[in-house]
Amino acid sequence: MNWFTELFTQQTFMQAVLVLSLICATGLALGNIKIFGISLGVTFVFFTGIIAGHFGVHIDPQMLTLAQNFGLILYIYTLGLQVGPGFFSSFKKDGIKLNLIALLLLILGSTMAVVIFLTTDTSLSDTVGLLAGAVTNTPMLGAGQQALLQMYPDNVEQANSMAMACAVGYPFGLIGMILCVMILKKTLAPKGRKKEENHSADNTFIAEYQVSNPVIFGMTIQQVRQHADCQFVISRVWKDGRVMIPTSETVLEEGEHIMVISSRNDVESIKTLFGAQENVDWNKKGIDWNAIDSQLVSRKVLVTKPAHNGVKLGDLKLRNSYGINITRVNRAGIDLLPSRNLRLQLGDKLVIVGEGRSVDNVATLLGNEEKQLNTPNLLSIFVGIILGVIVGSIPLFIPGMSMPIKLGIAGGPIIIGILMGAFGPRFHMATYTTQSANLMLRQLGLTIFLAGLGLSAGDGFFAAVFSTEGLKWVIISISLAMIPVLLVGFITARFFKTSYADNVGMLCGSMANPFALEFAGGSQDGEDPAVAYATVYPASIFLRVISAQILILLLA
Repeated sequence: MNWFTELFTQQTFMQAVLVLSLICATGLALGNIKIFGISLGVTFVFFTGIIAGHFGVHIDPQMLTLAQNFGLILYIYTLGLQVGPGFFSSFKKDGIKLNLIALLLLILGSTMAVVIFLTTDTSLSDTVGLLAGAVTNTPMLGAGQQALLQMYPDNVEQANSMAMACAVGYPFGLIGMILCVMILKKTLAPKGRKKEENHSADNTFIAEYQVSNPVIFGMTIQQVRQHADCQFVISRVWKDGRVMIPTSETVLEEGEHIMVISSRNDVESIKTLFGAQENVDWNKKGIDWNAIDSQLVSRKVLVTKPAHNGVKLGDLKLRNSYGINITRVNRAGIDLLPSRNLRLQLGDKLVIVGEGRSVDNVATLLGNEEKQLNTPNLLSIFVGIILGVIVGSIPLFIPGMSMPIKLGIAGGPIIIGILMGAFGPRFHMATYTTQSANLMLRQLGLTIFLAGLGLSAGDGFFAAVFSTEGLKWVIISISLAMIPVLLVGFITARFFKTSYADNVGMLCGSMANPFALEFAGGSQDGEDPAVAYATVYPASIFLRVISAQILILLLA
């Protein structure tokens, strides 16, 4: 049995793979256990690694560094790839306000961390680690460690101390944010409201109007669109007692009924443009669209042919060639208004209205073969990782700073991931991955990263926690987790008149805390806080990564 013992004790690549896999498997199994309705999930891998390191489990340092860093790169690149398609659109309209408030929360928390560093005997590495734990943001920890080792390559001890501080702060960050949600719910949530069906995740709005504005009588749809100050799609027109699919040359006459898809924010403008809105709810679930007219069908068609990746919708001339109307484009779960300049991406789901044969022809043209989307586009993954590592290694010289800043393996890959997800199709690069495939890659990378991070921080962890210094870390963690959140939450409600749902969702997104979001979403009637969470999360996680490096480079 010596071979079996040596398999765990001799520092070979097989021992490294075996130990990391055991830590990952054990952590994932224990992470499913719920305590008071809360489970740590993949985060428990971090604490499993700490326990293993505490009991003297070690692997080859170079293997540990490779696994930890590659796991972080894989996680953060695929995260950027996932949020990329909606990243820039999240800054439109109310998204700008929510992202600015999230930025205020980040600045307030970082400023508080700087004050703690300057007024107490807490080291800079420990302060950054406690801040990363309090905001439950492990990529921020990775960025801080990279910045520290970039300046002081031999200061591995401080990098490990930063990880220990993060491990202490993490559970109190989770608990602190949940307490904040409870306080905000008690003080800010509206009382006595009935729960309503939620469609806030869908920004599009469908309504039926009677053409009663004399200004547009006798005008074609194209002419009306030229005079409008908002985007809309007319999917159906009731003419002479029958339903028809309109074209840009269809003339609108007095008294005709039209079905219009627009942004929710543009509903009042649409009423002014066309006239009275009919009292029919076309947004409720379960509507049989095919029953509106026996000759017309409504189908969802997937874009699966690579030839159409990045092609402008108007260039396909689908309406004029096939007599159909595209009413919505669903991308990554978000409904978009179709326009001539909208570039299609693999995986887009188009809602098409028209005669059955015409819709079938368009489906054949676009592909509509879901199984083709299951084939992973690994080329874009590795190309993106290469570009991310290169961009992360570029030295950026900032006036007043003694050393150049580098985005590192945390900042570079997330920037490239976002850019690839947002603009890759414009260069006909297939960046689409199914949600399950992207989640698989992200979870794999994060799990390996957390296992290596915990293993490297395990030595001396419990000695540090159960000490006077550890008690101080707990107090600092709770303060960093709660004080900025409550201040910004009350300021947002008082001065920006933001609803409770948007407020708490934005706070959870800025703190990268899905556990508190689940609590807020389950207890809130009406609007879903998850919409605000998704609006601020991409920019917040990117800025958290960058802020950790700035703190290290400015204060070290």
